[in-house]
Amino acid sequence: MDPNTFPTKGNLIAAKNSLKLAGMGYGLMDKKRNILIRELMGLIDEAKGIQSEIDAVFTAAYKALQEANIELGINYVQEIGMSIPIDEGVGIKARSIMGTEIPLVRHESGPMEVAYGFNNTSESLDIARQHFERVKELTIKLSMVENSAYRLANSIKKTQKRANALKNITIPHYQELSKSISDALEEKEREEFTRLKVIKRMKD
Repeated sequence: MDPNTFPTKGNLIAAKNSLKLAGMGYGLMDKKRNILIRELMGLIDEAKGIQSEIDAVFTAAYKALQEANIELGINYVQEIGMSIPIDEGVGIKARSIMGTEIPLVRHESGPMEVAYGFNNTSESLDIARQHFERVKELTIKLSMVENSAYRLANSIKKTQKRANALKNITIPHYQELSKSISDALEEKEREEFTRLKVIKRMKD
């Protein structure tokens, strides 16, 4: 038998303290979950807006690219594409929301470098590149938002589990333990009182 369940005043105080701590823990878990859910809903709305803009920009980019392919030839456009320098301006840091680490992606976007001459190209190619540059910016932003949303969703799931464990297991356990110890102590006091009355009566 667990000595912590023995009907003593010390165990009753400990059980009540544990019950109070469990109640506070549940309150904190509930607040944390609500804050994370609000953050997640905001990210979902943001992701929808970015995705919608990406779709529109992609459509315009591919339309301009098709025109450039027709005007300049697919092979020539591919050669120009291979000459575009690799973008190394993406950096990843992290920030914390209620203990959940989420990525903070920063992209240092400088002036658009031109790796081809204007004499042998067309306006449609310039338009396509401008659109694809915008797609890149939006994709970087979307990847950050979606990754953050995924991590927040996982954190919400874990927080919900802990809150449920406190609400359905820990709190009822200490409520029942406090009641049973309290009832046992009251019963012991009644027995002691009765015994004292009997002793007193016998003395009289």
